[in-house]
This record gives sequence, structure tokens and C-alpha cells, in this order.
Amino acid sequence: MANVCTYGRFTHAIVRGVPTSFGRGGEDRAEEGAEPAAGAEPAATVDLAKAQRQFGVLTGALRQKVGLQLIEIPPDPELPDSWRVEDVAVIQGDTALITRPFRLQRRAEAEAVRRVVSELSLTVVEMGAEEGGDSGGATLEGSDVLFTGREFFVGISDHTNYRGAEVLADTFRDFAVSTVPVCGGARLKNICSMGGPDTIVISNSDGAKKTLRMMEQLTDHRYEVLAVPEDAAANCIYVRGANQRDFLLHRPAEECPESMEALQKLQDYTFLPTACSEAGKLGANLSSLCLLVNRKHTYF
Repeated sequence: MANVCTYGRFTHAIVRGVPTSFGRGGEDRAEEGAEPAAGAEPAATVDLAKAQRQFGVLTGALRQKVGLQLIEIPPDPELPDSWRVEDVAVIQGDTALITRPFRLQRRAEAEAVRRVVSELSLTVVEMGAEEGGDSGGATLEGSDVLFTGREFFVGISDHTNYRGAEVLADTFRDFAVSTVPVCGGARLKNICSMGGPDTIVISNSDGAKKTLRMMEQLTDHRYEVLAVPEDAAANCIYVRGANQRDFLLHRPAEECPESMEALQKLQDYTFLPTACSEAGKLGANLSSLCLLVNRKHTYF
């Protein structure tokens, strides 16, 4: 396929701080119960201070160990879910697609990210702000988008619809885009992620296996598959660092004890255990907290 990039090479990471309103946005709480009323206190199980510490460990790993340039957007207590920065943009090459989250309350989160990617001189594509406009009612969240370096898979979920996938396909025309049902989690990247070039890490749940079978039927490329027994362990952050060094940020043993042996099958990796328990209580994962950007592109 033309225009296939070396997967995992990044120069920058965009993150957004955890606000004091963490846990009040109602994100992904349908599985746990009714959405909290406006102004409601965070759920008792959500520890703000711990979430902020875990965020600090993640950003420290990206900057100090992986060596990425970190761009940190200040937290905004008026936008309690804005720390889920992955949802509001899909970035590939020199193009950033500003997405359209399903929940109306989240759409204001995109403005700060839009400014940052513009300052990085990326080409910004807007999904469309109005129902019935160019977006045609599209909804798309980045945590439903898996880019493999060769193609995109878009999970059709409660958060992302087919029209959203069509807009993504129109934006990134150099790559095939396939839609798959999200059978084993709230979002596609709740059950899978890239563990390296041509390697998909995926949950061993029945729903995830069903989604994987669909992905395999839709692609012309053969991927290595690494199955892990816990859903949370299936979401990793892979970065190809300097001197061809492979970094993998993953949930630590205390959060995913049954999956550590499986992850160790990835040979010659630098493993960076990164806790994400508090964000996980709100349906998020490691990749939810960052957007990775490559400003130095290598094609082959």
C-alpha cells in the first residue's frame, strides 16, 4: 500500500490535566448506573488525588523515558471529561481530524486541542458543528479508532456511528478504513490496541474475539495477535523510540496480574508499567489520556 508510515514513530504527546471535577462528567457510567445529575459529587470510588498522581506518572514516562516532547493543556473544571484527550482528535501524518463526541457536553473539549494542533502546523479538518451540516449527524471518538500503520479500523459503538467513520475515510483517503462492531467493550480501544508494528494486542473475551474475527475478514494484511486475559491489559501505548528502541506503556501487575506473562512475549521491549485505575473506573484506558503526533515522517 502506498503511503504506509513506519508505525510507532512519534515526536510529541498532547495531554490534558485531570480537573478537580474529575468523575462528574458521567462518561461511560451507563454500565454502572444512571448518569450523575449536574453538580453531583464524584463517585465515592474515584480518587481525584490518585488520578492526578497517575496522570503525572504517565506524562513523566512519555517525556523522560520515551523522550517525546510533551504539550500539556491545562485542566478545565468546566469540562470534567476533557482529560480524555484521545477522543477529540484523530491524528495521522500532517492531518488532524477534529472529531465530534457523542455527548453534546463534550464537544467544547475540542477547542483547546484544535489550537494546539494548529500551532504544530497540522492541517486541521473539522468534522462539522451542526446536525444536518457537513457532518450529517456524524459522531466519532478517537478511542473508537485503531490505526495500524497500514489502515484504520473504526469501532461502531454507543459513541461512534457509521457517518463518523465515513468522515474519517474522507479525511484519510490514503488508507483503507473498515468499520467493526464493538462487541467486548464500550469502545474499540477498550478491547484492543497496537503492541508494535503489525501486532494487535486484544482481550481474550468472547466479545473481543468476535470483533477480531471481523477485523481479520476485512483486511488484506496479516497481523500478529497477542491475546491477554484482561480487557484493561489490551490497551497499551507503543512507541518506537530512538535507536529502534521499542517502548510499551501498559497497565501494571497490580491492575492486570493475569496478563503480564502474555505481554512478556513481546521480545526486546522496554516495558513501562503505568497505572490507570482511576481513569479505568470511568471507562477509560492509558491511550485515552494522550494524543501522539509525529512531526518527522518516514515513508517506505
